[in-house]
Amino acid sequence: MSGTGTGGALPPRESGDRPRRQDGRPEVTAGTARPPGRAGTGAFPGPGRPRVMGVLNVTPDSFSDGGAYRTTAAAVRRGQELAADGADWIDVGGESTRPGARRPSPRAELERVLPVVRALSRLGVPVSIDTMRAEVARRAVDAGAGLVNDVSGGLADPAMLAVVAELGTPYVVTHWRSGGTPVHRSETYADVARDVAAELRERVQRAVDAGIDERHIIVDPGIGFSKDASQSWGLLRHIGFVRDLGCPVLVGVSRKRLLSEVSGQATARERRDLATAVVSAMLTSRGVDMLRVHDVAGTMVALRIEERLRSE
Repeated sequence: MSGTGTGGALPPRESGDRPRRQDGRPEVTAGTARPPGRAGTGAFPGPGRPRVMGVLNVTPDSFSDGGAYRTTAAAVRRGQELAADGADWIDVGGESTRPGARRPSPRAELERVLPVVRALSRLGVPVSIDTMRAEVARRAVDAGAGLVNDVSGGLADPAMLAVVAELGTPYVVTHWRSGGTPVHRSETYADVARDVAAELRERVQRAVDAGIDERHIIVDPGIGFSKDASQSWGLLRHIGFVRDLGCPVLVGVSRKRLLSEVSGQATARERRDLATAVVSAMLTSRGVDMLRVHDVAGTMVALRIEERLRSE
């Protein structure tokens, strides 16, 4: 396998094209169809640096921080902390994808996320909603969320793509074979990077066919989703094939199992934050546009170091 995708020259920007950064990559924006009161997103300091999405799990059983922010007050405080640390989005999720997790009912998921989304949005904090359910996405956007992050890539809920098209928000399309089945069940790939890129291309086309503005689509290769550690490392190593799709790329490796083999911490997941920060900085140099992390402060330090080393 070659090191990265080919990535030919980008055409000149025309009216209506997605804004582009100084390095030619598509800019991640909050879209143009933002309803009144939605917080949207703030500018990220410095050209060419990725947006950072801070993870805020309001679940009792998340793999890394389950139960820590179950009350609205605790979750809102944590969201404010993540924003103060430099997060451009606070990704609020009410469903765990840890091994063996049982799906909450739609009502339970809504009860978990809506008060937090509403409170943070009223404080002016940019919020994304991490959900596989169309109704949760709709209600969260009505409450102030400005981005829908669907780890199933539109497979778990047949109504999701049409709802997102109607809402007009940015939409994260994640690669997860048979989204909604056990997340950690690994699959067979002939060439993991090329296969993931090809399957993401199909999902992006499905989203566009459903009416989602292509300028609003962000792709996530789904590290750890239907991929074992070796496959995930191979995908990160050759992330250029995903970049070649032409959409902004979001990557989430934070505290995931593949980091335990390099961090030496198989069970203490919060101690994988150092490994997360290192990988995040390296992905920045490979053109990744967004990073989804638990430890925003540590990641920001790593990004500042990477920027200093890259600057003249």
